[in-house]
Amino acid sequence: MKLPDAWARATPIFDDDNLVSYSGLIPVMALAEQAGLSGLIGTRVRFRSTRVVSAGVNPAGKLTSIVAGMAVGADCIDDLDVVRAGGMKQIFGGVYAAATLGQLLREFTHGHTLQLASVARAHLVNLVQHSDLLPGIGTRAFVDIDSLLRPIYGHHKQGASYGHTKIAGKQILRKGLSPLITTISTETGAPVVAGIRLRAGRAGSGKGAATMVTDAIGTARAAGASSEVLLRGDCAYGSRAVIGACLRAGARFSLVLTKNPSVARAIAAIGEDAWTPVRYPGAVLDPDTGQLISDAEVAEVQFTAFASTTHPVTARLIVRRVRDRARTDELFPVWRHHPFFTNSLEPTAQADITHRRHAVIETVHSDLIDGPLSGMPSGRFAANSAWAICAAICHNLLRAAGTVIGGAHAVARGATLRRHLVAVPARLARPARRRVLHLPAHWPWAEQWSTLWNAATGPPTTA
Repeated sequence: MKLPDAWARATPIFDDDNLVSYSGLIPVMALAEQAGLSGLIGTRVRFRSTRVVSAGVNPAGKLTSIVAGMAVGADCIDDLDVVRAGGMKQIFGGVYAAATLGQLLREFTHGHTLQLASVARAHLVNLVQHSDLLPGIGTRAFVDIDSLLRPIYGHHKQGASYGHTKIAGKQILRKGLSPLITTISTETGAPVVAGIRLRAGRAGSGKGAATMVTDAIGTARAAGASSEVLLRGDCAYGSRAVIGACLRAGARFSLVLTKNPSVARAIAAIGEDAWTPVRYPGAVLDPDTGQLISDAEVAEVQFTAFASTTHPVTARLIVRRVRDRARTDELFPVWRHHPFFTNSLEPTAQADITHRRHAVIETVHSDLIDGPLSGMPSGRFAANSAWAICAAICHNLLRAAGTVIGGAHAVARGATLRRHLVAVPARLARPARRRVLHLPAHWPWAEQWSTLWNAATGPPTTA
């Protein structure tokens, strides 16, 4: 591909009011309205008094504008002006300037973020009913919990403080804010955000986890998880509070326990003949010996956690051990042990495979970091909390749009969905007073785009 030299003498002019740079936003926001986003915000988010008189007016229109801006790739408040360019005002009603949306965010308090969080949970449940989001949730659902640290630069961010994060396998201290995220996924369905809560950077990973787990399990039940719900998490969440919340909600758990003397004694008590090789997906057999080419082995033992408290919990301690290949001068095998505590009913090896799939939550982290959570746009903590919840709503909305199309788009990343479905340029026309969108000829994903359009903007289906 080569640009002809004649373009050096061309004159670009930004003057066409009938061009739309993100025509895919039409079916995406139509899907959001099918799931009742504006109605939920209108009934649940209320501003009784505001510092700026007009800032709290019509929160439904303003918050949906923020979600729309995030859907096209906005990662700061100023970027939200993209929804006002070209013919966007002819398509959508109540399009607000970025400064107005920033005013609304700065009016948020902790109570308002709780209201918006309830909107996000209810909207997720409605999206499941209006799309093929979370297929097979009635059979089995997985709730995963994890935190991340988003770096902050500057001295005026409320709540910014130094917390631990891992980069290239090394623990470092970094100044930032720490969102705690819960996700829901199924055997065949990609994860969606069940809840997100912003915390100070120095907050421990498990702070507030018990209530987040309770809300996430309740959301999964409301979305159709009528059978088993399994909670998965790392050692930050293998606490009495989290496990107790899980049991009270009627769910199972698969959580890593912090290594302590009692856990070490339980591992040492496992007999050598109890260890069995684990067949991970993609593992191969040695053609000569017929054995798995893998050093990983698993075993289990009955274990009582929190025995010194008034609420001990007895379940299975499953241990995966791996040869420590770093020790080349060993006289006998040296193993690294990775225990987790679970009350699931799966066989030992399968329970280990299921637990290791907890890493699926990292795909949600990368999606959010590659989109709206690349930074925290405001100096106010509550405004950043509201921004994070809007990012969760946007993530679930894009995921639902992908499931409407099906195929590879049902599990595609947010950046892929924006590139294929949302960032489609179009020109507005009104022949014979009919609204017509002229889209690019030979668009590679025209069929998928049309499928989403017909599903989101067509007449409602009757049961």
